[in-house]
Amino acid sequence: MLAAAGVTGLLAWLFPGASFIGAGNTAAAGALALIGLGVGAVGAIAFRRARTTLDPHRPDQATTLVTTGVYRVSRNPMYLGLLLVLLAWAFYLDSWPGLIAGPTAFVAWITRFQIVPEERFLTQRFGPDYIAYLRRTGRWLL
Repeated sequence: MLAAAGVTGLLAWLFPGASFIGAGNTAAAGALALIGLGVGAVGAIAFRRARTTLDPHRPDQATTLVTTGVYRVSRNPMYLGLLLVLLAWAFYLDSWPGLIAGPTAFVAWITRFQIVPEERFLTQRFGPDYIAYLRRTGRWLL
């Protein structure tokens, strides 16, 4: 996420005239960042309540399949929250190249190197229950 934020910042610096919203971007960025932090926090709290791991590098420590609350609308609300914060950064910088490149790079990277491996492991761990969850809940939203 930090690398994608760096790309967003670099593009804003390289193309300073490529703005898309102009005045008011600070308020939009702040609102989007708060929503992102909230979505991520709600996802983390649900994991804590279920007493399962929050460590994305240790899916083998997952003890419970969480499918309620925010997990009914997103299989990855913590990653979704990071994406919303990254979008907020692009809004703050008012950079349309950053708005496109940074979030796209983040989604591609996190999907390929984190989410897909997690999904494989969770399918093995939770079997038919997880497969049913995959079918009814979107990776990012609904």
